[in-house]
Amino acid sequence: MPALTRAAAENRAQLIDVQHYAVDLDLTRGDEVFGSSTVIRFTALADGDTFVELKPATLHRAVLDGHELDPAALEDNRLPLTGLAAGPHELRVEADMRYSRTGEGMHRFTDPADGETYVYTQLFLDDVQRVLAAFDQPDLKAVFEVTVTAPPAWTVLGNGIAERVDGNRGREGRWRIAPTPPISTYLLAVAAGPWHSVRSEHAGLPFGLHCRRSLAPYLDADEGELLATTRRCFDRYHEIFQEPYPFDSYDQAFVPEFNAGAMENPGLVTFRDDFVFRSAVTDTERQTRGMVIAHEMAHMWFGDLVTLQWWDDIWLNESFAEYMGFQVLSEATAWTDTWTDFAVARKGWGYDADQRPSTHPVAPDAAAVPDTASALLNFDGISYAKGASALRQLVTWLGEKDFLAGINDHFARHRFGNATLADFIDSLAGATDRDVHGWARAWLRTTGPDTLTPEITATADGWRLAVGHEGSRPHRIAVGLYDVAPADPARLVRREHFHTDVPADASGEPIDFTGPRPDLVLLNDDDLTYAKIRFDEQSWSTVAAALRGLPAALSRAVVWNAARDLVRDGELPPAAYLEAARAHLPYETDIAIVEGVLAFARGQIADRYLPGEQRPAALATLDALARELLSRHPLSATRALIAVATDTAELRAWLDAETVTAGATAQALDPELRWQLLLRLTVLGAATAADIDAELARDPSATGQEGAARCRAALPDPASKQAAWEALFATGDIAGLPELSNYLFIATAQGFWQPEHRDLVADYVPLFYPAAVALAARRGPALAEAAGRFAFPLPYVDAETLHLGEACLTGDDVTPALRRKLADQLDDLSRALRVRGGHS
Repeated sequence: MPALTRAAAENRAQLIDVQHYAVDLDLTRGDEVFGSSTVIRFTALADGDTFVELKPATLHRAVLDGHELDPAALEDNRLPLTGLAAGPHELRVEADMRYSRTGEGMHRFTDPADGETYVYTQLFLDDVQRVLAAFDQPDLKAVFEVTVTAPPAWTVLGNGIAERVDGNRGREGRWRIAPTPPISTYLLAVAAGPWHSVRSEHAGLPFGLHCRRSLAPYLDADEGELLATTRRCFDRYHEIFQEPYPFDSYDQAFVPEFNAGAMENPGLVTFRDDFVFRSAVTDTERQTRGMVIAHEMAHMWFGDLVTLQWWDDIWLNESFAEYMGFQVLSEATAWTDTWTDFAVARKGWGYDADQRPSTHPVAPDAAAVPDTASALLNFDGISYAKGASALRQLVTWLGEKDFLAGINDHFARHRFGNATLADFIDSLAGATDRDVHGWARAWLRTTGPDTLTPEITATADGWRLAVGHEGSRPHRIAVGLYDVAPADPARLVRREHFHTDVPADASGEPIDFTGPRPDLVLLNDDDLTYAKIRFDEQSWSTVAAALRGLPAALSRAVVWNAARDLVRDGELPPAAYLEAARAHLPYETDIAIVEGVLAFARGQIADRYLPGEQRPAALATLDALARELLSRHPLSATRALIAVATDTAELRAWLDAETVTAGATAQALDPELRWQLLLRLTVLGAATAADIDAELARDPSATGQEGAARCRAALPDPASKQAAWEALFATGDIAGLPELSNYLFIATAQGFWQPEHRDLVADYVPLFYPAAVALAARRGPALAEAAGRFAFPLPYVDAETLHLGEACLTGDDVTPALRRKLADQLDDLSRALRVRGGHS
């Protein structure tokens, strides 16, 4: 599908203005296609030529102002509209469109638990053309009026209030969705199927929760929490935003095989249905779900009411929603420590992305985003985590009152329209006398993290603190001064906490203190800025001995993030990180920190940064650590223990007893933990295909199907590996197999590569690169991203894997989505080689 260029979009926006789409979808035409009829009313602002996008299975008719167009003129998903005269026009298009199995366009899913079928749209970034004919760019907003024909037992959801208009008498259900206000094409949404629905009302608006029928008991169990979170966030947004919620209803649909976490469709937010918890979860996971609810609701204003003009300003959507999601959740609900979770679960994502060759500014120059394909690559840790961090720093520097005044001015100026970075900065600048334009140049137009280091010298009557600054941004940070408690060397007492400004040119004045220096000087103590933090020698000795004694979870998160950066930069041996985890994590009370440290210790330290011969010892350390954590954090520790355990007899005993038992602590197994246990047994060669079949019979759900696919790919024998490889990469014509859906592809890829199977699957490493290139060309960006992320041979930290990948990227047949993902993987691989080389 050819990418739309910025130049073509600008030309089209100068030529036409779009008023209205009347869309009629027929979802009763079978498993492969659906009917799509569209009438577009638009105005040509001058004489000229343009085009409309659609990607049909069959184009039946296209009629412009009563004149038939030649369907054969459709080329590269574009139908030319030539000879337009200035004035109003009407385009009618009738087509059959293909259902998707990749989470793009109109995705179709049949639930293996009960055989029920569901469909939903995911039209971001430029996939509306997979569903209907449209002028597919964000600044051609229009009213959408949608009708849907569906099987009689189905319920239809959309951007507005949907009602059935056939009186329940037809062989098919006929639904009409209320017209939208002007919205961008990528925000159109339809979801249909025999949904289980929980309906409510708040602030005079209908609210709804929807999921597959097979998940109904789990949605009902969390109904109170979900609705309470939604209402409290809704009310909080109305306290801080002057513009009221701009749509007629608020539905949240938890849909199957969803590629992202959620999508901000106006009035119909779609979430991955993993957020309907069918197994035990930690409070941090519940908090994460709450944050996503708050994030998507923020988009109703940031993105939906006011939309970017072109995709170079995607940060105006995502950075703001990310920031507001964490901030509003902490203000409106009982989850008051959300920024700790952000620090350990999200911020590293931004730091990692910002240190790769593919880094880009939060707000890139227009020339760096010349088309939709390049724009799609910027939905990464920079646009989300770094952008949110930058906004948190902006609020710290500007003050919340002026920040909100600027936001509200922005909404008032551009409601139901489009805006740019310049528009937003102008609104902020109007609310303050500070140099917001200068701040934006320093923070939003530059790349890479700064590094801040305490520089401490003795003076005649005390000590002096200067902040060493590598980088180009100004920072306003909190500094914490801590002393070891005299009676308890594992406890740190805060002596002083203050804010200071670190100028962009490192010209800041040192600060003089009387008396002895503190044991720990912690820069960025409240994590208010985005920068890598370093320690002076005495401060590092203090945290190495007493990290667990820092009184605030957010302070501990800052230190753990700094330790993570030190390892990645080759300044701290990976084994030292493991030692710190072993010493301090058993005392940690914050689950987000526990899970973040364990994930880095297993996924990076043990599996990538340490040489292979040191991996067994690292796993033994993590095994002992997980057992010690069981009494304080039973679920997180159980997951970690299963992932590193090597005693197959013990693992089998746990599975048979349906309980993980270690010491005096026991954790009952639910479906998720049973599949994790079976996967570990399979990887270790202690489970068979018959075991997998038996577990699938016990849990035939969609999640069970994924668990079985993951386990089958992990069977340590050549025939099973070959079958998994063919399922991943062979076309149906070659292998006689249906192509996997997005979720089953990911599950199979996750099972295939295992550190324990290095010798068994080594021959597949050189096959991966050409196979991924062919898959990406055949199946599109979603599967390209999945292949690059999940099917990459992560266990092979060696020069040969790196060289093969670099050679692959010299080809001109690598799609943009796969190229970005492979480039990032290869940079991470190169970093792992450097870490190993520096500490071998």
